[in-house]
Amino acid sequence: MRNVFVKRNKDHTALRETAFPVLFFLTLVVMVTFGLKNVNQSTQAEQLKSAQQAVRRAVVQCYALEGQYPPNIEYLEQNYGLSVDRSKYVVHYQMFASNLLPEVSVFPANENVK
Repeated sequence: MRNVFVKRNKDHTALRETAFPVLFFLTLVVMVTFGLKNVNQSTQAEQLKSAQQAVRRAVVQCYALEGQYPPNIEYLEQNYGLSVDRSKYVVHYQMFASNLLPEVSVFPANENVK
């Protein structure tokens, strides 16, 4: 005869066996997603830095070869092979004098690129 007043442990092994792998998989998916997002942001920052360096390098090369800084970015694109993706970046170029280093800044073209 069974004692109805004794509390019996229910067997939850099936639930435990499926819950752990599912939670592990979901955790893994979340970690990979955040990792890819971080890599994407790093890549965008490196591309921006590379564009800035390319513009500055072309400006200095022009000064070294011609003895004066270029009047604008278009001059660098035509004569020194500078190529900046205008759909991704905006180049701010402000020249003070032909013998002073111009102010050069490269910014993302839209707010999504950081």
